[in-house]
Parts: sequence; C-alpha cells; structure tokens
Amino acid sequence: MSVERVTYRLGDADLILETGKIGKQANGCVYAQWGGAAVIATICASSSVTEGQDFVPVTVEYNEKFYAAGKIPGGFVKREGRPKDKEILVSRLIDRPMRPLFEPSFGHELQIVPTCVSADGVHTQDILAVLAASAATTISDIPFHGPVAACRVGFLNGQYVINPTFKQIEEADMEIVVAGTKDGFTMVEGGAKEVSEEVMLGALAEAEKFIKEMCVLQEELQKKCGKEKLPLNPLDVTLANSDAIEAEATPLLKKACFQDGKVNRGIAIAKVQKELAEKYAEQLEDPVQAKLFATLMDDIQYKLLRKSILDDGVRIDGRKCDEIRPITCEINVLPSPHGSALFTRGETQSLAVCTLGTAMDEQSYDDIDGDRSEHFILHYNFPPYSVGETGKLTTGRREIGHGNLARRSLAPMVPSREEFPYTVRVVSEIMESNGSSSQASTCGGTLCMLAAGVPMKKMVAGIAMGLITEGEHYERYKILSDILGEEDHLGDMDFKVAGTKDGITGFQMDIKIPGVTTEIMKNALEQARKGRLHILSIMEKCIDKPQPLSPRAPQILTMKIPVDKIGALIGPGGKNVKALCAQYSVTINTEDDGTVTIYGKNGLDAEAAKKAVKGITEDPEVGVVYQGTVKRIMDFGAFVEILPGKEGLCHISKLSKQRVEKVTDVLKEGQVIPVKLLEVDKMGRLNLSYIDALESK
Repeated sequence: MSVERVTYRLGDADLILETGKIGKQANGCVYAQWGGAAVIATICASSSVTEGQDFVPVTVEYNEKFYAAGKIPGGFVKREGRPKDKEILVSRLIDRPMRPLFEPSFGHELQIVPTCVSADGVHTQDILAVLAASAATTISDIPFHGPVAACRVGFLNGQYVINPTFKQIEEADMEIVVAGTKDGFTMVEGGAKEVSEEVMLGALAEAEKFIKEMCVLQEELQKKCGKEKLPLNPLDVTLANSDAIEAEATPLLKKACFQDGKVNRGIAIAKVQKELAEKYAEQLEDPVQAKLFATLMDDIQYKLLRKSILDDGVRIDGRKCDEIRPITCEINVLPSPHGSALFTRGETQSLAVCTLGTAMDEQSYDDIDGDRSEHFILHYNFPPYSVGETGKLTTGRREIGHGNLARRSLAPMVPSREEFPYTVRVVSEIMESNGSSSQASTCGGTLCMLAAGVPMKKMVAGIAMGLITEGEHYERYKILSDILGEEDHLGDMDFKVAGTKDGITGFQMDIKIPGVTTEIMKNALEQARKGRLHILSIMEKCIDKPQPLSPRAPQILTMKIPVDKIGALIGPGGKNVKALCAQYSVTINTEDDGTVTIYGKNGLDAEAAKKAVKGITEDPEVGVVYQGTVKRIMDFGAFVEILPGKEGLCHISKLSKQRVEKVTDVLKEGQVIPVKLLEVDKMGRLNLSYIDALESK
C-alpha cells in the first residue's frame, strides 16, 4: 500500500491526514498532524459475527503518551496507567458522533484507538483525534455512514475563532466543540461565561462550514486509497405473526405507556410483554424470533410516544411540551458536612454535598498539556439503586462525562482563589434518576455551595431539552422541556443547557437525526432559557445568598509579608515554618510574592499562628501600641514580648505617672498589657512604656 495524504491549511499550520505508512494491519489507520500535534488513529473489527444485534458494539480508547510532550509520567510507576479523565472525555467526544453512523447489522465488534503521539502545547489534540478516527474508519473496509468531523469554536474579544489555541481557549468567553456530518450537526458541547443564545447560534453557524470542508477532505483521501466495504449481515428472517402481534400489543401498550410514574409504567409494560410472550411462547423459543419480538415492542412504544406528542401535545406523564416537573429544594439536610442540599425534580434527585478544603486539597493534573491544579472539583456518582437496580459501584465513563458537564457549568460562577482561598469540592450523589441527572447535579451544586458559604457570583441552573420530529424536512416538530428517560431514548435530540439569569455557562447536545434547522435550534434555546429561569426562581426561594461558613470548615487567614522576610519565616530547611505548624496545629503556605496563607482547624489556632508569623516577619515600629505579654520581672522593670520573639524593657519609671516601689505592685508574669514602643536604640534594644498610667496604691 502506497503512502497517501491530503492537506488543509488551518490557522498557522497545515492539517495533514496520511495513511499507508503506519499500522497497515488494522482495518484502517490514519496519521493526523496539525503543527506539533499528532494523533495515530486505528479501527479494527473482530473476526466473528453476532447476528441479530440491535446495537453497535464499538469502543473508543483515546490515549495520550507522555513522550508526546517530552515528559516522563509522575509517580512511582513510570508508565502510563488507567485512562485519565481527559482521555475518557475525548473518547466520549469521538464515540458520540460516530456511533450512530455504524450499522448494527454489520455484527462485528469494533474498536477505535486514537493515540496522541506528539503535543506542542499550542494546537489541541482532541479535534485532531476526532478527524483521525473518522478518517481511519472512512478509508477502512468497515461500513460507515460518515465521514464525521469536529471543530472547536471560541468566542474571543467579540470574534469567533475556529480551533483556537490552548492560550486562546483560556481567554475566551465561550468554548464549544461541534461535531457533525455534511448533512448537519450530531453533537455540541462546551462551556461559556454567560453568553447569549444568539452567540451560541452564531458559533454553530461558524462551525458548519469547517465541518463540511473536513468531511470533503476525508472523502478525498478515501478516493485515493479507500478499501471496498465489507458486507452487512442482516437477518434473513422476519418476525412471524408480526401484524397480529402488533395489532394486539398496540392498545395494551398504549394504556401501559401512559401510567403515572416510571416504576408503574415499567411494571405495566413488562406485564403486557410477558403476557404476549407467553401467548407466542412456542414461536419465541427461537432466539432470533425472541429478538425480533423485543424490537417490535420497542417500535410500538416509539410510535405511541411520538404520535401522542405530535398529535395531541401530551407526553407520557401527562405534561405539556414546555411544562417542567414539580421541583423541591432543601439545604442543610446533613448535620456534619460543610454544606448540603437535596434537589428533586420529578423522579430525578441529587443529594449534593460541598466540602471546603485548603490549598493542599487542590486537584493536581499531570498530563501532556502541562501540570496544573484546580481549586474547584465536582464528582458525580450514579449508583445502580438510583434506577432501582443492582450492580457494582464504579466510576465509569458516564460518571466522568456527566460530572464534567456539571463542573463546567458551575465553574465560571465559582469565586477565584484570590476571592475565596478555599478548595471547593462538590459531590453529587444521584438518589433517583428519570431525566437529566447531570442538570440536577448543576442545580444541587449551586444550592450546596451557597449553603456552605461559597460566595458564588451568580446562581446556576440547568435543564434538559428534547425533540420529536416528523417528515423528511421536519415539517412537524415539538420541543420538550425537562425530558424523561423514555423521551431521551425515543426522541430525536437530547440537549442540556445550564446558566444564570444572564446567560449560558454549559451546553451539551446529542442529535440522532441528520441535521437540525436553525429555526429548531433557536426555538429550543429560547424554550430552554424560559425553563432555566423558572428553575432558578424556585431555587432562589430556598437560598439566594451564601450562608456563614460552617464552624466545621477550616479557617483560612491571609497576609502579606516583605519578600525579603520569606527566608526568615521558612528557616533553614523549613525549620521555622514546620515548628510553627506543629505548635499551632495549622498549615502555612508561602507564595513567592510574599502572600502567606494560614489554614487552621479553628479560628483561635489560625489567629495565634498569624500573630507568630507577624512576629517573625515584622519589624517593631516606634510609636505603635502593642498588646505585650510580661515575660520576666526584674527589680528595675519588666521584659515584655510585643511580637513573637521580640522583647523590650519597660523600666520601672515607665509603669506609672506616680512612683512605683516594686514592679510586682503593678505587674505579674504572663499578664497582657498595652505598651508603646518609645525607641529602638543603637544596639537594637526596645524601650517600652506602659501606656495606662496606674494610680499609686
């Protein structure tokens, strides 16, 4: 196989797609390069075929090699290990637009492995990975209704930027990733700093042109070296008695599908299917017939749900299309955590808990994009009991993806380290699920942070929207607010919008149909905005400003010291600062600019430590009044400590306006007294005066 390549000028460098040199034993392999970033993507199909599958068994395993950035992995084991969160998120980014374009009847297990082998810290690798994975599949012999392409759109200084650099992403007011085919968008996700719906629609328009050009580029490569596609393996049998079964099942399922409550619906539907299966038991002993029977049951429910919404505007739980389920909000539901909240929307419920920590608790990331740390962390847990099932408690791709969406939605409204010197961790425990639990986590995250005393810039809420269409050009459609799990499964689009009263902060959209019109998107965003404002109004009735910090939260004090005093505070080998930490049970962190942060378990320890730091780093000022502690009493006066480690003499003549015979007539060791620094002599000795003149006894 000869080496073939296509190129496209993208920004400051050529985008290169090349095949024929690397990975020739895979069904498809493409080397993609943009500037100093490079990804090798492969796709392979299993040799065996499973007939009658109603899903595509495809896995995407994006991975990054530390050598790509000239780094050696940190930690004891110097080898790349389990996938990092970023690798999982990029895998999902590739999986979601590509999965619907494979044929279930192909029957082979598929594995896509994009590997980042070079990174320059300027050009992003995730978009390159999407293009490489799609190109490898397009030129392979695996049936695929692609190609797909993706691009990142930034909104910076009032202008849209296609595929911004890492630096531009940090500075942008909005950053979204858009994926799609030549026919339209299939996925959008990203975050923003309260941008309007109009800015979001403009970004989609900017992305459309680039995506089409990237699809054409992949088709050019396919024309040069594409393999002949392998045959599909469709079942050559049909469901016997299908018309009779459908006629009998439709009225029964219509009644069952519109039962009140997810559990009741599930029980009713299962009962109908069981009764019909028993009636046709002999026929369904054939496993192929059993699969076709199950598919027919799903198809009937699909038709019933969509017909009710399009014809009558009534959903399976009886709501109107723009109606949101009942919402309840509670805070301080747990006695010990720093902040807690229970957000319930219909049959979806998030128990959100906020914990405040110190700078030592920040999340550190060691990856090829450079070492960094985050002071805001959000973790999402989806235990099996939330949907009434049994199973293992694991952290999988769902947990990582949903947690990232909620974190991204809340992050712009979390105060900076300088404004609020705490590490903030939010954990969303999904207690029930029927509808968007990621958006329940966004709402619960806002409530629990306010309950913990986090001074959020604005409150954030999120809502999940759906779409039901009919007709080749979607002549009829209905947009659904606050979708149920069934509506997500049987609908044409699932998109989640989070934000404040003033704009969007988080966005994720998955589309199951080839392209959505601008009119639909505009109407959907406006309906989502109204729904978001409704949810925020309910949340505000529960809490609309931060509560006082919990007494259980760490106490954090900050101060500035002269840069030339940092060495004195730290001491040789950290001796001084370690001693202070041990003495006062605190943690002291010193920055290069002289900022000192003191973390204490309680306020008294933190204040005492702060005073000690001042003593070490401050020079006594003449004329200032100090609260000093009497350390030693002599015949001629008393030595008083005005700052930790700094003592001065208060002569007997300076104890009172009247004559004092004995120092002990006035002072006792350990007594705290107000003293004024009169002078610092040539020897550096401090002369003090007791400023409250005592009457003679």
